[in-house]
Amino acid sequence: MSYQIYLVRHGRTWYNEYEKMQGWSDTPLTDDGVAVAQKAAESLKNVNFAAAMTSDMKRAVDTCRIITRRNRNQLTPYELAEFREQFYGFYEGKSIAESWFSIGKPHHAKNFAEIVQKYGFDATMDFVKEADPLHDAENAEEYWGRIERGFKKIDQIAHDGDKILLVTHSITILGLAVRYKTDDIKLDDIPANASLTLLERDGDNNKITKYNQSLI
Repeated sequence: MSYQIYLVRHGRTWYNEYEKMQGWSDTPLTDDGVAVAQKAAESLKNVNFAAAMTSDMKRAVDTCRIITRRNRNQLTPYELAEFREQFYGFYEGKSIAESWFSIGKPHHAKNFAEIVQKYGFDATMDFVKEADPLHDAENAEEYWGRIERGFKKIDQIAHDGDKILLVTHSITILGLAVRYKTDDIKLDDIPANASLTLLERDGDNNKITKYNQSLI
């Protein structure tokens, strides 16, 4: 069985505005966040989605509902906690720049991009848990374990040839792209709010064929 997942990042939130680590913390969509979600909904209104999925974070749920209300099929979103952002533990709600500086300092890296460039995506996740004083943050093994459980849940719903909407988060989408992108895709930035990334799933095999495409 093969099907497509339309990965859409949620609209802009107040923590995005204030440049804070969001993870499992939740803040509402800003007015601009609602506006870009509405524009994404307009772009996707004629896509024949068989099902609509979303992370259970409110920012993703609200974005998904804006899209599904506009879509031709008027689907009710199904919430999947498995597709949340990485849990940042101690760093939840803290400054993005200060947090990544603290996380990267023991590894001689100053920010998220530099850590990923030097050590890779999974090691970067592991460094978050390592730097968390309580070690509550997720490491790569914990994170990817729940993502795989999420895919198994979608497999139970999807049928061959389906198009599935999944509203999720920037680092979740980036991580999937790092793992599964085709050779011609360049990962030069994190996905923009309300952008589209396309994943093709065939059995247990995933392939990212489009990344960070504007829907605005």
